[in-house]
Amino acid sequence: MAECANPLLVQWLKEFLDEARQRNTKGVTVYKNAYESMKACPIVWTHPNEAQALRGLGPKVCARLTDRLREHCTDNGLPMPTLSRKKKKRSLPDDQPDPSANPEAPAKKARKPKPYIPALRSGAYAIVLALSALREHASSDGMTKPHLIENAQPHCDSSFTLPSDPTKFYTAWASMKTLQDKDLVYEWGRPTKRYRLSEEGWDVAKKIKATAGDAVPPALHTDGPVLVEPTERTLNNVVDLEDVYDDEDTSLERAIRASLEDQASKGQLAVAMPRRTSSNEARSRSRPSLIPSQTAGSTDFLELLSSPENGRSRQSRAWAGSGTDVHDTSLRRGQKPIVSHAATRSKPNAYPDSTLPFQPLRVAPGTFTVELVLDNREVRTKTDRDYIQEELRIRKIQPIVRPLDLGDALWVAKCKDPQLLPRLGEEGDEVILDWIVERKRLDDLISSIKDGRFLEQKFRMHKSGIKNVIYVIEDFAMNSDNTQNHHEHVRSAISSTQVVNGYFVKRTRQLDDTIRYLARMTMLLKTLYEVSLADLHLPPALGTNIHQSKPLLLIPSPALSPTTYLPLLSSLPTPHHITYASFASLVSKSDSLTLRDVFLKMLMCTRGITGDKAVEIQRHWQTPCAFVEALQGYARGADLGLAMDAEARAKRRRELVWKVAGGFVGPRKIGKAVGAKVAEIWGEP
Repeated sequence: MAECANPLLVQWLKEFLDEARQRNTKGVTVYKNAYESMKACPIVWTHPNEAQALRGLGPKVCARLTDRLREHCTDNGLPMPTLSRKKKKRSLPDDQPDPSANPEAPAKKARKPKPYIPALRSGAYAIVLALSALREHASSDGMTKPHLIENAQPHCDSSFTLPSDPTKFYTAWASMKTLQDKDLVYEWGRPTKRYRLSEEGWDVAKKIKATAGDAVPPALHTDGPVLVEPTERTLNNVVDLEDVYDDEDTSLERAIRASLEDQASKGQLAVAMPRRTSSNEARSRSRPSLIPSQTAGSTDFLELLSSPENGRSRQSRAWAGSGTDVHDTSLRRGQKPIVSHAATRSKPNAYPDSTLPFQPLRVAPGTFTVELVLDNREVRTKTDRDYIQEELRIRKIQPIVRPLDLGDALWVAKCKDPQLLPRLGEEGDEVILDWIVERKRLDDLISSIKDGRFLEQKFRMHKSGIKNVIYVIEDFAMNSDNTQNHHEHVRSAISSTQVVNGYFVKRTRQLDDTIRYLARMTMLLKTLYEVSLADLHLPPALGTNIHQSKPLLLIPSPALSPTTYLPLLSSLPTPHHITYASFASLVSKSDSLTLRDVFLKMLMCTRGITGDKAVEIQRHWQTPCAFVEALQGYARGADLGLAMDAEARAKRRRELVWKVAGGFVGPRKIGKAVGAKVAEIWGEP
């Protein structure tokens, strides 16, 4: 024991080991390892915590040794050793003085963060370059995502649509979040989001341009809404002959080609040869390019690749409802020929109403499949989450499972070609159909009636613009007392849903009946929307019969806005659809909330404040700030110009809401007690 470098520590560890053996605890192994390590250590420790470098001595063992050392020092009147916290000094050359030796030396300046510059040909680099094509101080609406990707892709080595690694989901578009976090790019707009460079972003773009030289896009000289170089496939009435020739020569393609050549021979279409390189001249001669013929001075056509006229932007012309067609009279080198009809009245797929504020897009039947989309929160039990999907698969229905912003099930038209909608300037490959299902189990229906979710969901259903809303009510075994107490509430809610809202209510006995109903509805919608070419009995010359089959008419995303969406739908003479991405943005709770909506929700959190009462309060005070200032000003007696004590101010504050909205008759009336409660919550300092 005398030969050990730390005899006291070894002695105490031996005591801990013997105690653990006596009690037969698991600490025997721990203290045995600590005892052997300390006994073999040749280093003298001034404090037990320094021994943590040894094997088997952790923080708890060292803490126990520290307590024992403190008791030993107290009993023997010795000073308690302090734990030295030595910092390693950086070695300096012999001729350099130590800065710590001079206490009056100035402190080092904090290093300034380096400005963010995107890596060459990265996603952020390409996005900044593409957005720099806009004019810096122009009142432009910015770029949409499809147009931004189209202009940014040539400047990036990675794809903006497909991940570089099949095992990952990130594309070059993920760099947009980095740019937004660094305040280089800002977005706005709903449902179509648009992007522009901030002032910091323009500084970065100028540095990139100064480095890159001429390898940057030119500025777009327009002060109106911007549509950046749309491709020849922007509208669905533009047909690409080269795609027809490149693909397999089927009977449908032969019929299309025969119909187009027949129209060309009748003078409805003019044959022109595009300007190509010498290597493609033979191919150009064998595959003619058909473009509409127009007389001198005709104004029935718009040129996508020409500069816009003064006072009229490209986008307003592209989506104009004038019934005119779009073509290209100056094909660039290497571009594909396009086909377009001569006038709206002569093309069968054009919308006949020329007063529409947009040109509808068309998705022909046979180019999509009807798919059922289920909310991933619709489960049988917590442990059996895939029951609904498995039962639908047994019935040959492959549902798409994802979180839905509205409803529990809906149907979409999923394009067979994922790039069909992006070629038309839209996002995604799904079109929402006019059918949505809200599933309510009986106990869930009762709870939603109590907490107000039932009315809120019906209100959001109305704002979605979907015409065919189905409420599926599933019976559920409940306590007889609860059933009797809420029986009238359930009947009233169902009757109100049918009569007032005009929604269809389907009663089912159990979940299996609901699954069978969803399967039958899916098959019915497939029959309504999926029209095969064999059912059309097409003549040898295709003519216009292919357009008589029920194509889906799409409202372009730039024509949508939350305030004009419902009036636009009600003014259309025929059913129109929107993409799923636009629908999700319009009905999203987080994206669609305005300051008014947030204020109403905050007011309705007070017990006794219904929707009508909250609207009445919000009608007098538009914002929460205005409401709080009114309560405080009224409590101070600002209208009377008198000084009041605290009790008088509190009394006046409680009376304000009641005096403003207490004289109404019906649901808008706010009583004294409720008004005092609201004033207490909002007006107390």
